Amino acid sequence: MKPTLDKPTSRHRALYHSPVLPLTAFILAGGKSSRMGSDKAFLDFEGRTLLSRALDLARSVTPDVKIVGDPEKFAAFAPTIPDVYPDRGPLGGIHSALTHTTTDLNLIVAVDLPFLDARFLQFLIAESATTQALVTLPQAAGHLHPLCAIYRKQFLPAVARALSESRNKLDALFSEVEVQIIPEEELKAAGFDASIFRNLNTPKDLADNH
Repeated sequence: MKPTLDKPTSRHRALYHSPVLPLTAFILAGGKSSRMGSDKAFLDFEGRTLLSRALDLARSVTPDVKIVGDPEKFAAFAPTIPDVYPDRGPLGGIHSALTHTTTDLNLIVAVDLPFLDARFLQFLIAESATTQALVTLPQAAGHLHPLCAIYRKQFLPAVARALSESRNKLDALFSEVEVQIIPEEELKAAGFDASIFRNLNTPKDLADNH
């Protein structure tokens, strides 16, 4: 089924102020950080590590927060889940998250997105509650942002199938399931700018944003 675009409605606005459904948040911290040259999770950004920022942000919307990565590195900071399929990129991380979750709705956030805020996450969660789509994700600056998105547990079979077939591209799965894409116009109408999705991949990115 092709991705669907939902228009803003009063139902969306009402849900934005409503209690959220049970939710688990997962911080993807298992990347190699090869372009940065050091582990991005422990990089200092304005006096705090990226991991600390991501954990605090996730905890602002749910008490159930876990890290997907190496338990030897991260278990001291939060419950940590290793990749079942190591070295398979974000798709492998999402597979581990959905394998271990006990909730239908699951927030996936990459560790290197320091410009996200709690208000946006609340908006994203509320949007996901308006649909049965397996994935709810934003679109901004001409790109989908699947590493700040809500995934339902039922997305797991599609992920497992792709990994078993040596397919690692996450975006390629969005044509196989029902997806709710939040278009940039709706994000802007709600007061969000595309700049919140900037990530830090290189030392230059880090220097430019300090």
